[in-house]
Amino acid sequence: METAYINSPLGITKIVGDDDGVSVISVSDVGTNEISQEIPDVLKEAVLQLQEYFDKKRTDFSFKLNPKGTEFQQKVWKSLLEIPYGKTISYMDQTKKLGDIKAIRAVASANGKNPLWIVVPCHRVIGTNGSLTGYAGGLPRKKWLLEHENPTTQQSLF
Repeated sequence: METAYINSPLGITKIVGDDDGVSVISVSDVGTNEISQEIPDVLKEAVLQLQEYFDKKRTDFSFKLNPKGTEFQQKVWKSLLEIPYGKTISYMDQTKKLGDIKAIRAVASANGKNPLWIVVPCHRVIGTNGSLTGYAGGLPRKKWLLEHENPTTQQSLF
């Protein structure tokens, strides 16, 4: 596995992957990790696409993903990929799409374990009443991402 660290508007972003795809993208407030001077070849496309996203030049990602998780988590994360850029859905709506409304806590838990920050857009899942609830990266980051993706309509959520 190769690793790269880049600056983003939301903190230091860690990207981990290999020839099978990117398996982890995370963000941290602490600057303990040095920014990578050289990006490993297998991560260059992911770095480029993330930078384009932050520069508002990209609304979706096309590099190969390889997140590690249970079969259920994989199913939940795949459903997140169906949420369009600039849009949100509720946890209940996501759970209904997955076919079992009783699984809402398990779905929320799987969202919280999403290893591919931004790219698998769990930040686009909100409370049924429009509230910003539960986000492993912290609610200020979730708010920033939603405003970044849709600055005109997301204002009403806050």
